[in-house]
Amino acid sequence: MVHGRPVTFWKLIDDSGTEPPLEDLARVLRQLHSLPVPAGLALPEFDIFDRVSERIAKSADLTDAEREFLTGRLAQLRLDYASLDFTLPRSAVHGDAHQDNLIQRPDGKLILIDFERFAYGPPESDLAVTATEHLVGWHSDAQYARFCQAYGFDVMSWEGFPILRAINELKMTTWLMQNVRQSDRVAEEFRTRLASLHDRDAPRTWQPF
Repeated sequence: MVHGRPVTFWKLIDDSGTEPPLEDLARVLRQLHSLPVPAGLALPEFDIFDRVSERIAKSADLTDAEREFLTGRLAQLRLDYASLDFTLPRSAVHGDAHQDNLIQRPDGKLILIDFERFAYGPPESDLAVTATEHLVGWHSDAQYARFCQAYGFDVMSWEGFPILRAINELKMTTWLMQNVRQSDRVAEEFRTRLASLHDRDAPRTWQPF
C-alpha cells in the first residue's frame, strides 16, 4: 500500500515469439484444473457473463431492435446456464483461456497470463473457449483433436456444450462491438457475427481480431 492505495507490480516476461500450439494450452489448463484450491484462498465465483450486459447497455452503435435482441439473448442464456449439469469437478478456472494468453519463453517454459477473471467454477468454461473458436474456423480439426487428446476430454461431447458455445459467441460478438469504430473491417465483422446469432444453424466463418 502506498498512501492508502494498493500497488501492483508487473514483471516483464521474455517472449520467444513462438506461438505455443493448442495442445500446450490444453496441458496447462489440465494442470491448472487439477490443482487443489487452498482453503484460505477466497476465489470469487466464476461469472461467465462478466461485462456482457454493460457492453450491450452502453453501446451507441446498436439500433433499438438490435439492443432488444441481444438483451433477450443474454436473459435466455442466463436461464440456460443456470440449468446446466456440469460433468467435470469444479476447480480454479482461468476465465479467459485463449491461446494468446499462453506465452513461451526463450527457455521453452510456458507462462499462462491474464488472470483478471481467475475464479472458482466449471472447467468446461475454459475448454469451451477453444471449442467455440474451432467451430468459427480459427482452429483446424487436427489442431482441436490434439487439444482434446492433450487435455483428456472433449467438451463438445458434453450435452451442455451448445449452451456454452452460444454464450461464448455472444461474448465474442459484444466484445467486438466495442471496437466497431476502429475500422470498416471491424464493423463488417461485427455485423457478420450479429447475423450469425440470429441463426444458430448458419455456418460460422468469423475473422479473428
